[in-house]
Amino acid sequence: MKRLGTQTIKLENPVSIIDTASIVGKKEGEGPLASYFDYILEDEYWGEKSFEKTESKILYETINKVLQKSKKTSSDINYILAGDLLNQCISSAYAIRDTNIPFLGLYGACSTMVESLSLGAILIDGGFANNVIAVTSSHFCTAERQFRFPLELGSQRPQTSQWTVTGSGASVLSNDGSGPKITTITTGKIIDMGIKDANNMGAAMAGAATDTIFTHFNETCRNIDYYDLIVTGDLGHIGSNLTNNMLNKIGVNIEQKFTDCGILIFDKEKQDTHAGGSGCGCCASVFSGYLYKKLKEREINKLLLIATGALMSTTIVQQGESIPGIAHAISIENL
Repeated sequence: MKRLGTQTIKLENPVSIIDTASIVGKKEGEGPLASYFDYILEDEYWGEKSFEKTESKILYETINKVLQKSKKTSSDINYILAGDLLNQCISSAYAIRDTNIPFLGLYGACSTMVESLSLGAILIDGGFANNVIAVTSSHFCTAERQFRFPLELGSQRPQTSQWTVTGSGASVLSNDGSGPKITTITTGKIIDMGIKDANNMGAAMAGAATDTIFTHFNETCRNIDYYDLIVTGDLGHIGSNLTNNMLNKIGVNIEQKFTDCGILIFDKEKQDTHAGGSGCGCCASVFSGYLYKKLKEREINKLLLIATGALMSTTIVQQGESIPGIAHAISIENL
């Protein structure tokens, strides 16, 4: 009854997103979405001694903020699903260790926010939980140090590179309450485009985005006009253009309703972010800040949100391997 195909499910009981919270860095706070975030950092350290500790603090404070906004306590939450980009998801683990909430750590690279929303909704629809928090984070400086080069080297960034968002976004999912509801979930497959350049993640993820979007419309039997807006998470300018081109070649034209969180969060010309934003915190903060408010105000009533991830590690890239991509999609609707 719930399965619509090999990758898509329709929730029997749509799951409410009762509130969200978002915290972002200084650069993100200088972008076009500044007014939609709950808090903007004044610098990259936020009183901590390392960038990694800062990222963990951002995630921790975002959890506290979403609990406050949703009028929930930690004892009300059955599970917290979280992930980030750092080794063994340390930002999430260290942030959540003092919350006393059962924790499921996830890694889907930049797709992790929709992965956590998907699994949280499945837990609630299945009757295994009443309230779940989905949260992710990233930090520009920690990501550069781990995946590319330390900032101290002053390395030149090519025009294909994306700017990892410093930020976090959290959502409280519930089997009760008002708010936009998660109705369908399309889980992505790993698609490898053969891209080996760690500074061209948009190209690495475009194939997965194309496959998931095509699969979603095919298995739900919906047409493009069903949605008010179709938003990917982290393709940026290059990946979005590639995705549009590939979809057009297979007869799917979403251009009039399509944008990307990595495009929305920065002003490309004024902020010199090259191909746009990326990172676990990109989709998370744009959804939890900007898109959720648009849903609550009913400026958007039907949203298809697709988070994309480049499943790479420094070890495997140094060994000459290509970078696989993944994309997960959820429908969020005002019913």
